[in-house]
Amino acid sequence: MSATIRIRMDSAMSFERPNISRMQGYAPGEQPNSPEIIKLNTNENPYPPPAAVSEALRAIDSADLRRYPPPLANDFRTFAGLIHGLAPDSILPVNGGDELLRLLLTTFVDSNETLAVMQPSYSLYPVLAEIAGCKLLEVPLGDDWTMPDDLPALLGEQSAKMLMLVNPHAPTGSLLPAGYLRDLAQEFDGILVLDEAYVDFIDPALAYDSIPLARELDNVLILRTLSKGYSLAGLRFGYGVGPPGLIDPMAAKTRDSYNTDHISQKLARAALEARDEAALTWERVRRSREWLRAELASLKIETLPSQSNFLLATIPSDVGAANLHAALKERGILVRHFDQPRLDNRLRITVGSETDNEILIEKLRDILR
Repeated sequence: MSATIRIRMDSAMSFERPNISRMQGYAPGEQPNSPEIIKLNTNENPYPPPAAVSEALRAIDSADLRRYPPPLANDFRTFAGLIHGLAPDSILPVNGGDELLRLLLTTFVDSNETLAVMQPSYSLYPVLAEIAGCKLLEVPLGDDWTMPDDLPALLGEQSAKMLMLVNPHAPTGSLLPAGYLRDLAQEFDGILVLDEAYVDFIDPALAYDSIPLARELDNVLILRTLSKGYSLAGLRFGYGVGPPGLIDPMAAKTRDSYNTDHISQKLARAALEARDEAALTWERVRRSREWLRAELASLKIETLPSQSNFLLATIPSDVGAANLHAALKERGILVRHFDQPRLDNRLRITVGSETDNEILIEKLRDILR
């Protein structure tokens, strides 16, 4: 009996699929165990969600939780369609934007096909490719973080089935114009996924609007989330915007049944209805972003221009990004350090509240002295 048990225990590790056994999982930003920690490492909105979200939460009757929610969150789906000038069948509600990324690979990219991503970019993309077991093409950004001129040709040569672009880009915060994206989609034979997690923080003067691409082209899918702009990272609710030809297979075939719950559907609808109130926080973040960038520059810490709610800061070599990351953590401030080529001398800093930003600068002055 003991030998049988030992054999079964020894062979337990073989239950993983080989590609899962080989891979490294996604490493999320550190979560503090104290409310006193200033958290500037996961790009959350520093301000509360719209008041209507709290009102909607209080209005929820717990008795309604005994029933399954509407499978496709039709109330939210219809309202989001109205906002974007689209029919409901062009909207797919999901359990956080990451679920949409999984669905896209599951639905459209076979194991012998290729997902293309830029390098560097959102570090979850390669992890999802490994989980799906598909091929991965990582295309380096230029030395100045710009897109390569030969990208469409390269995608064609490698027969890429899908290209995932986060726009504004992470971790630099740079923005690709909608005109560039239209040209790219028209030259690309595969699916162009625009991950617009940070779209709400773009300067309105730029008049960025990618929704017409999803309305007019059959190969563009846009990811939107309520985690950042609407201060609902803890809710896990996002949605896809795209032509029915891309939305329908995910909605009808590969999506988990009842993938968004009753509470999140109610709160997500309330948040979108109060988008004018949420937009006030976006403007505060934009003002703080420019203030923080100027203050960092006064400390000889250069940052790239950003249209997101974070800054990518280059740390002087005599200080060291890893050292500065550790020193800030010792003083109760979390920022993000990526130990990988091209980013190991940089820190990504979320734009916090005015108070948090001031404390960050104060601590940095103390460390750098």
